[in-house]
Amino acid sequence: MSSKKLSGEVFYPSEETINKAHIKDWEALDKQAKKDYPGFWEKMAEELHWFHKWDKVIDDSNKPFYKWFTGAKTNIVYNCLDAHVKTFRRNKLALIWEGENGESKTYSYFALHRETCKFSNILKSLGVQKGDRVTIYMGRTPEIIIAMLACARIGAVHSVVYGGFSVESLAERIEDSNSKVLIVADGAYQRGKIVELKKIADEALQRCGTVEHVLVIKRTGQEVNMEQGRDMWYHELMNLPIATQNCALEIVDAEDPLFILYTSGTTGKPKAILHTHGGYMVGTHTTLKYVFDIHEEDRYWCAADPGWITGHSYIVYGPLLNGTTSFLYEGAPNYPYPNRWWAMIEKYGINILYTAPTAIRGLMRFGEAWVNRHNLSSLRILGSVGEPINPEAWKWYNRVIGKDKCPIMDTWWQTETGMFMIAPMPSVPLKPGSGTRPFPGIEMDVVDEKGKSVKPNEEGFLIIKTPWPAMIRNVWNDPERYKQYWSKYPGVYMTGDSARKDEDGYFWIIGRVDDVIKVSGYRLGTAEIESALVSHYSVAEAAAIGLPHEVKGNAIYTYVILKSGIEKSPQLIEELRQHVSHEVGPIAKPEHIEFVDSLPKTRSGKIMRRLLKAKALGQDPGNISTLED
Repeated sequence: MSSKKLSGEVFYPSEETINKAHIKDWEALDKQAKKDYPGFWEKMAEELHWFHKWDKVIDDSNKPFYKWFTGAKTNIVYNCLDAHVKTFRRNKLALIWEGENGESKTYSYFALHRETCKFSNILKSLGVQKGDRVTIYMGRTPEIIIAMLACARIGAVHSVVYGGFSVESLAERIEDSNSKVLIVADGAYQRGKIVELKKIADEALQRCGTVEHVLVIKRTGQEVNMEQGRDMWYHELMNLPIATQNCALEIVDAEDPLFILYTSGTTGKPKAILHTHGGYMVGTHTTLKYVFDIHEEDRYWCAADPGWITGHSYIVYGPLLNGTTSFLYEGAPNYPYPNRWWAMIEKYGINILYTAPTAIRGLMRFGEAWVNRHNLSSLRILGSVGEPINPEAWKWYNRVIGKDKCPIMDTWWQTETGMFMIAPMPSVPLKPGSGTRPFPGIEMDVVDEKGKSVKPNEEGFLIIKTPWPAMIRNVWNDPERYKQYWSKYPGVYMTGDSARKDEDGYFWIIGRVDDVIKVSGYRLGTAEIESALVSHYSVAEAAAIGLPHEVKGNAIYTYVILKSGIEKSPQLIEELRQHVSHEVGPIAKPEHIEFVDSLPKTRSGKIMRRLLKAKALGQDPGNISTLED
């Protein structure tokens, strides 16, 4: 490590942490990666199995449509399961699961491989072929992981829809991906209540006609509608003779599609981000191994949901590629009591906890007594994801959960990047609230409107200057939308976030520069929320903004113009909140709805949300020369 003294408040790693770390000298690795960028990623790729080696590490002949490990043959599932089953890891636990109601299950690598093969056979028997899309909609249970791996094993493309999204969002994603199969749970447990996933799916399927088969996982056991000829029970299919056979793995090209995952866009229609087998595999394997310093004996818990990119990369693929033991929990962090997480860390001996600042802030509110009832000495490393973590929460997390001995890996990345882009390693000095520096082999900067680097501690646009293995390959069915990421500055990827870089080269993320609101680490397009409000019979027009919230990071505030003749009332406010929840999902429910007679707009008709934000926060509205009225 560099002996240079760093500015500001710095937490230095202990000698014990440095000695255990895979990477003891971050500076040396970064230097090596910058010197030979393709060589660095080639070396990382060589840690994995390939059926046929690549001709070229990176093909930039058709920028910005980069390709990685061209000519290579692989399948990510081989490296997640088959490779381990051939070693001492076949009996190692791949997954430990606990349901909200206290139920639990474990799967060895052998068992997870067996269940994946069985389910792959079922999908094949229903006519699912390489390249077909399969939509998955369920809660946090082992079957969501099995379903994803089963699709990838046969070369099908999975599209996971977060179980908190509702009818409209699910229908739109099934329609756009042209999925022929939907895998859904009858329901999911959340805070002691049942989320009726099958009922939501039935309603969504009335709006889109592409799905031929619906496979239903029995989780809650409540009565659900089963449509004859279309709906089938997962557990019944898994007992059929066809499911017991071995399932040959589809050998795919490194650039073949692995999954699409929808992320909120500023224009309302969610973007289907496309990731492929080869580069994504190398990126997620490498970043998890070095940032969270994965060792053979670790028990790792990423407390996200498999329905988001964090779940794809660091619940499903990254941990399995590294042959680690993962923990998955179904329910809410504070159900039935605020010590639920700490009790499970103690019970299962979790070493690594990776969660969102929202969860940390939410649990901070209950004080330290709930935490101190439990022995958390198994913890070795902590992590943060989803949004910038405020220094207050960082210090609480470090002191109360980590007992001042667990370094916090604060990670910045996106659905589009597929892997960590800015993240420390345990041997790196940390500053509360900063994700430190880009991962070795990745060049990033903070620039002004003209694309020039800004001075230290000045705010600007966060950009990525070099391609990376797990990068987005395209927007499904919409290459023009993909090109927009590269359009502001030629050859440079625009992240859409604002940031600053301090005198030590540490990055500090400030937030979104576009009209996307981050609530509890989840990205929601203002247009999605506004469209949901306007779909209500009483609403003529609506605008949504995000305002700072001490627990969620941002809370959704909305301004609504009612149709003439409609009476304003507290009952209508509640009805509109529930309507948004139904159309988009509970995460999008506005915190506040204000009825107004007009909205500030530019002469071209674009709502000036920054003015609404300034008004709500009592700030100076700034330049209003483009305002229509």
